[in-house]
Amino acid sequence: MTSIEDNLSALLGSTALVLVGIVLTSVSRIVERVVVARFFSPSVYGEVAMGLAVLSIGSTISLVGLNHGIPRYLSRFDDERDLRGTWFVGIVASVITGTVVSAALLANIDRIASLLFDGVDSTGLLRLFVIAVPVNVGVTVGIATLRGMENTQYKLVAKNVLQPGLRLLIMVGLLASGVGLISIGYAYLAAAAVTLVVAHLFANRLFSLVGPVRTHFRELATFSAPLIVTMLLSVLLTRTDTLMLGYFASSATAGIYNAAYPLANSLLLVVSAFGYLYLPLTSRLDAENKRGEVSEIYRLTTKWGYVVTFPAFLVFTVFPGDVVTLFFGGEYVDAAVPLAILSLGFFTSAAAGRNRSTLSALGHTKHILAVDVVTILLNVGLNVLLIPAYSYVGAAVASAAAYVLRNVAIYAVLHIKCSITLVSRRMVTVYGTLPLTLVPLSLALSQWLTLTAITLPAFLVVAGLACLVVVALAGCLEPKDALIVDFIEDSTGLSVPLVHRHIPEQTPIRD
Repeated sequence: MTSIEDNLSALLGSTALVLVGIVLTSVSRIVERVVVARFFSPSVYGEVAMGLAVLSIGSTISLVGLNHGIPRYLSRFDDERDLRGTWFVGIVASVITGTVVSAALLANIDRIASLLFDGVDSTGLLRLFVIAVPVNVGVTVGIATLRGMENTQYKLVAKNVLQPGLRLLIMVGLLASGVGLISIGYAYLAAAAVTLVVAHLFANRLFSLVGPVRTHFRELATFSAPLIVTMLLSVLLTRTDTLMLGYFASSATAGIYNAAYPLANSLLLVVSAFGYLYLPLTSRLDAENKRGEVSEIYRLTTKWGYVVTFPAFLVFTVFPGDVVTLFFGGEYVDAAVPLAILSLGFFTSAAAGRNRSTLSALGHTKHILAVDVVTILLNVGLNVLLIPAYSYVGAAVASAAAYVLRNVAIYAVLHIKCSITLVSRRMVTVYGTLPLTLVPLSLALSQWLTLTAITLPAFLVVAGLACLVVVALAGCLEPKDALIVDFIEDSTGLSVPLVHRHIPEQTPIRD
C-alpha cells in the first residue's frame, strides 16, 4: 500500500469502531428524548431541552478550547513527560474553569429559570445540570486524551457505551420508581462521574498520568485560545434556537422543535465518525509536510460521507411526518416541517465533510473563529426576526440558513488558504446525480408508502444500495474507493459486486 492508503485504512479502521459508538450514543440519546417526551408533556420536554442547552454551553465555556488542543499536541509528542504535561494542563485548567462557571450559574439559577421556563418544577433539574458542568468537562478531557493517543477502543467503551448506557439505565429506573423529573438530572450527573473515572483509568493505561511533566502551556494556550470562542459559538449555533424559543414563545414550542432537532442532527453520524482520528491524523500529516495526503483524505471521506448519509436525508425530507410520529408520537407531529428544514441545513455538513477539522489541524483557527462569529450573528438575528412570527418553523429556517453559511464559508477559506478543494468531475457528478435520481423516485413512493418500524429500515437499506449503484453507474468511482467500498461491505454484511466492477484499477507506477 502507499502511504495515503495506509493512513486511509487506519482512518477507516477507527471509523468502524467510532461509527458503532456514535450510533450507540445517538440511539441512546434519541431513546432518552423519546422516554422524556412520552413520559412528560411537550412543555416539560422543552424545559429539559433548555436545561441540557445550559449544561452544554457551560461545559463548552469551561473547556477553553482544550478538547481540540489536547489531541492535536498529544499526536505530536512521544516523550511521556510531554504527554503527561499536555493532559495535566488540560485537566487542571478546564476543571477549575468549570467550577467557576458552575458557581456563577448556581448563583443566578432562579433568574435563568424564570427567563426560560413556564413553571418552577424544572429549577431543581436545572440546578443538577449546572452542578454536572465540571464533571462533564473532566469527562471530555479524558476522552480528548484518548483521542490524542489515537485510541478508539477505550473511547468507544467510555464515551459511547458506558456513559449513555448508564445514564439511560439510571433515568429509566428512577422514573419508573416515581422519583419524577429530577431523575434526569441525577442520571446525567452520576453517569458523568463514573465515566470521568473510567476514561482516566484508560488514559493511564496508555501513559502514566503520574510523574514529571513538560507542560507546553504557551503552545497549547496559543492554539486553544481562539477555539474558546469558536467552540462556544459552535454550541450556541446548536442551542440558541431552543433557548430563544423558550424566551420568545413557550416551553411547549421548544419541546415540539426538539422532537425534530435530534433526528436531523443524526445526519452528522457518518461525518462525525470520520472525525475522531481525523484531527490528529491530519495534524500529523501536516507536520510531516504531506499536505497532498490531507487533501486526498479530506476529499475521499467527504464523498463517501455524502453518499452514505443520503438515504437518511431522503427519509427526513420526504417522510418527515412519518418519522416524527414513529419516534415521538402523534402529539409531536407538528415537528415534521422543522425536521425537513433542519435536515437541509445539517446535510450541508455532510456535503462539506470535515472542513472545520481540516482547517483546525492546519492551524487556521482564527479563520474558523471569524466564520463562527458571522454565523452566530446571522442565527441570532434570524431567530429574533422569525421566531415571534413563525415559531418553531422560523427557528428551523434560522438554523438551516446558519449551517449553510458556515459550511460554505469554511470551505471557501480552506480552498483559498490551503488550496484544498472538493471540486472535480467525479465530486460534481456525485453531488448532482443522487438528488436528481433518488429524490423524485422517493417523492413518488411517498404517495402510497408510510414509514413504520418495519418499512423504515427496509427503505434505508434499499436507498443505500441505490446510492451505491447510482454512484457506480455514473462513473464516480476511483481506485482508492475500493478501500471504502470494502469497508462498507464488511460493516453492513451486504455485497455490492456491481459497484466493484465499476471501480477502476490503480495505474501502476512506472520506473
